[in-house]
Amino acid sequence: MIDRTHTLPITRQAELVGISRGNVYYLPRAASESDQRLMKRIDVLHLAHPFAGARMLRDFLNREGFEFGRRHVATLMSRLGTPRRFTRRPTRARSNPGTKRWRRKSGHGDKWVPCDIDAGQRPEKAGSP
Repeated sequence: MIDRTHTLPITRQAELVGISRGNVYYLPRAASESDQRLMKRIDVLHLAHPFAGARMLRDFLNREGFEFGRRHVATLMSRLGTPRRFTRRPTRARSNPGTKRWRRKSGHGDKWVPCDIDAGQRPEKAGSP
């Protein structure tokens, strides 16, 4: 795809192919030996306990003598391609048509009035300027 010996500059070749220059120069590093052992163990534990997330797998691994944190375990899980069962969801109401939303009506004697706004927008807090 990119020929380093070609007379056309690498920058221009990357532009023609449609990739960034960083992708041309980046050489991926192989996982360390300890990460490979950890990934093998995560894979075995995930097959035995498919409901276990990064926190529970971290606890299993810590009991077996591996000393790694939750975030490192989560990173290795994503490299392995283990599906994430539970993700955090926002706690506020999404687009429930029955939910009333309020906005501050500016002008003389500020008032809160119901309005139809996008679910992504939040009403201002009372007392804020």
